[in-house]
Amino acid sequence: MTQFSSDVEAVDALAQSYRDLKNEIGKVIVGQHEVVQAVIISLFSNGHSLLVGVPGLAKTLLVSTIAEVLDLDFKRIQFTPDLMPSDITGSEVLGEDRHFKFNKGPLFANIVLADEINRTPPKTQAALLEAMQERSVTVAGMRHVLPTPFFVLATQNPIEQEGTYPLPEAQLDRFMFNIPLDYPSYEEEIAVVKGTTGAVNYELKHILTGEQILFYQQLLRKIPIADNVLEYAVNLATKTRPHTTRATDMVNQYLSWGAGPRASQYLVLGAKCHAAIHGKYSPDIEDVRAIAKYVLRHRIVRNYKAEAEGISEEKVIESLV
Repeated sequence: MTQFSSDVEAVDALAQSYRDLKNEIGKVIVGQHEVVQAVIISLFSNGHSLLVGVPGLAKTLLVSTIAEVLDLDFKRIQFTPDLMPSDITGSEVLGEDRHFKFNKGPLFANIVLADEINRTPPKTQAALLEAMQERSVTVAGMRHVLPTPFFVLATQNPIEQEGTYPLPEAQLDRFMFNIPLDYPSYEEEIAVVKGTTGAVNYELKHILTGEQILFYQQLLRKIPIADNVLEYAVNLATKTRPHTTRATDMVNQYLSWGAGPRASQYLVLGAKCHAAIHGKYSPDIEDVRAIAKYVLRHRIVRNYKAEAEGISEEKVIESLV
């Protein structure tokens, strides 16, 4: 691990690492710049992310590419209706010496892709979400600590809702970011098809190690934030709570539930990281605004009136920001 003479120098190194990561990921992933930035911010902030998009938008490729350039252990879990908690956490098995030993499940990796998390029953979802929160799993009364860094990136398909188990709001709150993926532009799709139907193989370089990521996660917490910016972040979260003193008319009209204190924490952490990767040594209000939609969109609950009038979560957040 490189030693830095000051935190300022370390922040400069973080910004350079982000540029190197983005360039390396860009060799494989065409476009999706905001998505790549959001995933990297949540990783540096020690948070998990939920990717929401239709099939075929390279969600799995994006995650495996990020894992490769970060030189991290990567596992993919395809969530299905018959998946059991022990299938992801691991289980006790009887060895040849007649003693039980723990067989680690796919959760024991640095980056875990939980594909179609809403396809599996609540019991298995809860096992994953417990691991996200505690950074450990408990099997047969024994606690097993997960490797560090540990980062879960879950995907959801917003179209096929038949036969799914939507995540409850309390469990959605465990995710730092909710990142929507959209179709590529016409030009981007041309580039994707050219790159994926030819014989080109990209050799990706390892940009960061797990040790460096842990260092940057600690560094972000040392970055100072002005009181007015912190107050803006907290104010933004509290404004989403209907029928409270700070709630706006639009919130009172269209929301049945607002964001909790965890949203305020993630707004501040995300703003610090957004500032750092863009070469700033302290976040400003623009940094909070830049990541607000990712933090808030899965933490606010629309009421029937909003659904009837077609008022989306994004529209409510835009009115607040």
